[in-house]
Amino acid sequence: MTERILVVDDEPGILHALQRLLRQGLVDGNGQRYLVDECASGELALEHASVHVYALAISDYRMPEMNGVDFLSALRRLQPDCQRIILSGYTDLNGLIRAVNEAGITRFIAKPWTDYELLSAVREVLKVRELTLESRRLADIVRTQQGQLNAHEAELRRLERMEPGITHVNWAEDGSFILEDPDDARS
Repeated sequence: MTERILVVDDEPGILHALQRLLRQGLVDGNGQRYLVDECASGELALEHASVHVYALAISDYRMPEMNGVDFLSALRRLQPDCQRIILSGYTDLNGLIRAVNEAGITRFIAKPWTDYELLSAVREVLKVRELTLESRRLADIVRTQQGQLNAHEAELRRLERMEPGITHVNWAEDGSFILEDPDDARS
């Protein structure tokens, strides 16, 4: 499965430059190029995140309507294993503190960036994510072997890591489950 990166910025030139840099400069552990999705707003990016699983999201800090911290905070709730990076041309200490505390960003990169700096930071963040997920998987195997976690719970955790939200079911009062139309969730 090819991994995805989500790039969010209200400036089209920056979006295209980031997409080009990430597509050309990164490969995953299997030698595959990452799919890079670009969105011009946080709202649109959240719609994409309700359909696709992302390994990493890179967002501008200052955007109209929904700023980068608000977007990444919402994304964190939707996809907790997606790593988050903020880009900004402004140094706002309070905003940076809020980004760390609320959105759980792993890196802050100043605009303008150097390609080497950005690619190095992205590689590092993706490697940490890969190691964290593998560590969690191995810990689940050990817990299963020790009887602390049954095979069913381990499988649910595995599925949730692959497709966030897949194991959550909305139940009606009569015991039936409620299917949601993804288009309704976006309105």
